[in-house]
Amino acid sequence: MYFICSDCKKELEELSRPLGLCKCGKPLEVHYLWENQARSIDINDNEKTLWRYKTVLPEVNNFISLGEGHTPLIPIGENLFLKDETVNPTGSFKDRGMALAITMAKVQGVQQICLPSAGNAGISASAYCKEADIECHVFLPETIPDEFKKETEKFDAKLTLAGQTISDAAKEMLKNKEDNWFDISTLKEPFRVEGKKTLGYEIAEQLGWKFPDVIIYETGGGTGLIGMWKAFLEMKSLGWVKGKLPRMVAAQSDGCAPVVKAFQNLEKTTKFWDNSSTIALGLNVPGPLGGSWILDVLYNSNGIALSVPESELSDLTTMFNELTNLNASAEAGVVWGAYYSLINRNWIHPKESVVLFATGIERCKFK
Repeated sequence: MYFICSDCKKELEELSRPLGLCKCGKPLEVHYLWENQARSIDINDNEKTLWRYKTVLPEVNNFISLGEGHTPLIPIGENLFLKDETVNPTGSFKDRGMALAITMAKVQGVQQICLPSAGNAGISASAYCKEADIECHVFLPETIPDEFKKETEKFDAKLTLAGQTISDAAKEMLKNKEDNWFDISTLKEPFRVEGKKTLGYEIAEQLGWKFPDVIIYETGGGTGLIGMWKAFLEMKSLGWVKGKLPRMVAAQSDGCAPVVKAFQNLEKTTKFWDNSSTIALGLNVPGPLGGSWILDVLYNSNGIALSVPESELSDLTTMFNELTNLNASAEAGVVWGAYYSLINRNWIHPKESVVLFATGIERCKFK
């Protein structure tokens, strides 16, 4: 492996461990010596987790796994597919990133980690830390429903509540952070992206080693969007998949839409979204650290960012769940609303293949 800054683009060799941000304060991107070298498809068919793709992941002898990944891609209409991440061990797509982040933290000798969370990431980090025998400090907004607190504490995490958003919780974490706590917040270490990129590998494999035409993704911190685009580029460079790369769509609620606003203004980075509020808790990320990286993916893929009215989100989520027979959280309503908006604008054509996502289970009723 080697590392390139996602912003200043410097290649970094001499890095302190455990790996965090570039000196410029922006996220690092993992790269491998095997990139751009054509080779036959190499996966472990006997492995029914994301580790079936271990040849394109960091090389480790002992990985931390709870059975994450290898989730179904379900046809729900003509050329329309649903990637169901609710069946992951703790009920959300966060398990993919945490499997890699906690594995690599363990490899690097980390004994205590910390992170702010809008809910699911805290639960997932707590579960994987318990498996890895690492102490976990989770900082949640005070507004978080009790169901998230109970699930987080179930895995023996140290829990602190502060503020109204994940940004407020992050500020509280920085006030209390001890020197030996390793910060695995979204994109503050490079390996959560590597876990999330397995979504892209799975989708291509499940489509018969083909790319879909369009990916519509509910975007908060953006790790999933970034990770999938990284996977698509890797597969193309390896010769595993031929054809046109997917157009990437970042879907947000209009209650918190920093990526949409920046995209519409053709900006290079996002600006902080004041007074954010949405029932899609995972999307209540007013200041994503990877804002410029997300925008790069959208621009480079000929994609788009769009918001869904918060006032319609409850009904959209109910509609989605009734169609799919899932108990998905409100983030799924965002992606469902975005899909219909793009169909109505003719941005998506009927013959194009589209992948939507249910990123997590609904742990509490809408309020």
